[in-house]
This record gives sequence, C-alpha cells and structure tokens, in this order.
Amino acid sequence: MRSSVIIIDVGATNIRALAVGEKGNILHLHSVANETAPDPEFPAGRIWPLDAMWARIKECVVDVMGHIEKASVCAVTVTTFGVDGAPVDASGKLLYPVISWACDRTVRVMKNIESYMTLKDLYQWNGLQPMHYNTISKMIWLKENRPQIFSSMASFLFLPSLIIHKLTGESVTDTSMAGTSQMTDNRKRNFGISILGSIGLHESVFPNLMEPGRVAGRILKSVCEETGIPEGIPVVATGHDTQFAVYGSKAGPNQPVLSSGTWEILMVRVQRLVNTEEMLSLGVSTELDPIPGYFNTGLQWVASGAVEWVKRTLFSGQTDLRIYDTMVREAEAEKPGSGGVFVHPAFVSGIGPSAAYRTKGSVLGLTMDSTRGSVYRALLESLACQTRQALEILERAAGFKAKDVICVGGGSKNRLWNQLRADLLGIPVRILDQKETTALGAAMFAFSGAGIYKDPEEARQAFTYNEELVNPSSSREVYEPVYGRFKDLAKNLTEVYK
Repeated sequence: MRSSVIIIDVGATNIRALAVGEKGNILHLHSVANETAPDPEFPAGRIWPLDAMWARIKECVVDVMGHIEKASVCAVTVTTFGVDGAPVDASGKLLYPVISWACDRTVRVMKNIESYMTLKDLYQWNGLQPMHYNTISKMIWLKENRPQIFSSMASFLFLPSLIIHKLTGESVTDTSMAGTSQMTDNRKRNFGISILGSIGLHESVFPNLMEPGRVAGRILKSVCEETGIPEGIPVVATGHDTQFAVYGSKAGPNQPVLSSGTWEILMVRVQRLVNTEEMLSLGVSTELDPIPGYFNTGLQWVASGAVEWVKRTLFSGQTDLRIYDTMVREAEAEKPGSGGVFVHPAFVSGIGPSAAYRTKGSVLGLTMDSTRGSVYRALLESLACQTRQALEILERAAGFKAKDVICVGGGSKNRLWNQLRADLLGIPVRILDQKETTALGAAMFAFSGAGIYKDPEEARQAFTYNEELVNPSSSREVYEPVYGRFKDLAKNLTEVYK
C-alpha cells in the first residue's frame, strides 16, 4: 500500500483538507468556507474564531478520511496564511482571540512603531515590509491595550501552531511563520533579541522553534476518535502557505514564481537577505524559505481584483463562467497597445506599504472608438508591465537574471494574459497544470518528516507536474513603448493619487 499525507490548509477564504499520494497526486479534497468574526472584546475588531475554525477543520478531515485508506496515512501537516496567532497560557488555552490580519486596530500602532524601533532598523534585521497587520503590531497592541495579558502569557502561538497544539498537545514554532512576524533576525533564522527587547518580550515566549519537516508531535487519541486520523501518526511542522507554494512549484534558486490570484505575488528563492533602504522604499519583502540558507524575496500587487472590477463594470450583462472567455476574446480582437487606451498604474499597483485596494487610478486614452475589450486588454497590459517592473526590481535587489518565470494560480489560466507576460518580460513563462502548489509543497516536507523520502528535495523530484511553455511572440517590440509609458506614469502621477 502506498503512503499518503493529510494536509490541513487554512486560507482566509476557505479551509481545506487534502490527502496527497507519494507522487503528488491529490487523492481527495474537501473544502468549507472560512470567515472572520467580530471581536467580542473589542468593538469593530475582527478575529478568527478558533473553535469554529477547528470544527471546520475536523469536518474537512473527516470527509477526506472517509475517502482514503486510513492505514495509508503516514503524516499530517498544517499550513496557513501568515502573521496571525494568539497569546496562550501554560496549557495552551487562549488568553485573547486570534486577531485577524484584516483587522484595522493595529493601523495606529504601525504609525507609531518607531517609538519602539525605527523602520530602517527593523528592515535591516529581517527585510520585511512594515505592514500594520504584521505580528509585531499585534504584540504592541496587546502591550498597550491588554497589558495584563501581554505580561502573563506563557507563549504566543502562530495559527499553524495553535492547530498543531489541538492535534498533538505540543507547542511549537516553525521558522516559516516566524519569518512573517517582523520580529526575526533572518540571517540567524531566529527571533531578533533587540527587536523583542524593544517591545518588552523574551524569545522564550515563542516555544520550540523548529525547521519545516521536523516532527512536532503525534495525533492524540481524542483527535483520532473525532477525525479518523490514526492515533500516534506524526504531525510534521510546515507553516506559511506562500513559502510552500513557492517550494511546491519546484522553483530552483533565482527562478521567480508568480502566484496570480486576487493579488499577484512575485517571489524568488535567493541566498542573500535583501535589506537596503532603497528596497524598503520600493516595497520589497523577504521571508524565510523552508530550506535553511535561502530567502524568499518578493513584491505583491492587486491583479485579479482589478480584473473583477472590469468584469463588474463593463461585462455585467453575462453572469456565467463563460464571461471570462468573452472578455479574453474581445481583448484579443484589439491590437497590441489597446488602441491607445491605458490603465494608470496606481489602479493596479500594490507595491509598497500602502493598501492597494485603497489606491486610486485612471483609465486614460479613451476615444469614441474605444471598446470594453480595449479597456480589458489595456488592464492586462498594465498588469504585465507591473510584473516586468517587479522582476527588474527583484533582479537588481538579489543580483540575478531570470531565464523564465513560473506562473501558478487562477490568473495563469488566462491565455492572453500569459502571452502578454511573456512579451513584456521577454522570457518564457512556464504555466503549471497543478494549482495545489501550497498543499504539495507542504506534502513534500510531510513525507520527508515521515521518512518516506530522505529529504523534501527527494520528494520534490518524485512529484510529477505537466507544464505549458509560453514564449515571447513577434509582438514583443510593440510593447516597449507601452512599458515606457507605464514607468513614466507610475513615476509622475503617484503623488497625485496618494
């Protein structure tokens, strides 16, 4: 009997459980909606209700276990979005709810964070952009608004660790989640003593820091009875979903990965920490790769979120999924350059610490001959320009030259967008047929932790994907003036839309 692993994947929109086979095949998947809730202890605050989340996780796992051979399960692991967690007592009981990254209570904290440590110093320690939702801001909020909890907590557990504690009773901290906190010394893959000291914390508040792929604990008897996962099965540490999506895409060193969804995240695995003042101003963030010795350096911006605006505004007469085919077909009917129509970069840009959904923008160059197809094509051209600008920044920051870009996610299914990316970048775009790169990346470490493979790299080589290669077309040169205009507008009009 071949082995399988169970992946618990907690996203902001959905909670999922997946059973993954030894070759990376998805044996079964079950998904339920996830959502924040009002904070009963703080009006207008948003939290992740952990008990409700745990109930949804169990629902997903029970369904998956009902569709596979229980005896095949050799490991379980947990991956979630970053930064969020909660203070707990010595038994692991919550002392305060899990504050969501979607909560605005820490905006004021971020504005005043330099009363604790300068942004320049923070960035030089860890290379992480100063965002109000980073874990350090939540810690300061607790310190300033719930001082008794802040001073009495036995530990702070990130969200994957809270779930691992429910599965095993053990308290751990994995490095991939720690790297999202803005409290780490990324060169040492540990918490920064100076950063913690500036806000009155000691590193012991984060228990048992461990690398992904290590066994964090074993399934409790009570969890076996509630979910069907065999008692004693190892639970392997993974952690932050973005890191495992990049690893699961099979990206090697200096090979950028574009995760295209509501947001686009362009990230590359490099071997040096990017932490200059210039990169701070340009919005570059660096997190910890699952493999020691590597960093994940990247940029992000709104992408399909802007596409949805075009759909709602200009294509609202059609409601089924074929609307996307209609949009692409009409955009393909327009010539490169979109007849002079241009989407102002501020509309699509999320680079930097400002919230991209709050930035303003413009659609320029409209004439009586403009069509909705030309507006949509102009948006896709601008988004492809955004990708090129981001790649140029990352190449300069990390000292590499990309030979191609791997593209995953929902936005990778748009054939026109893929061609525009290749044309604007001037290098091939590799489209993976596997959208579950986060779960598969986590599965590689789970199989390694269970001893099925000697290390995650051996598992990665055993997993098989198909890919489509999109090469630059003969239209590539046509887009050079489009990109020049993009850069000029981004440079000259940013101040207008602040």
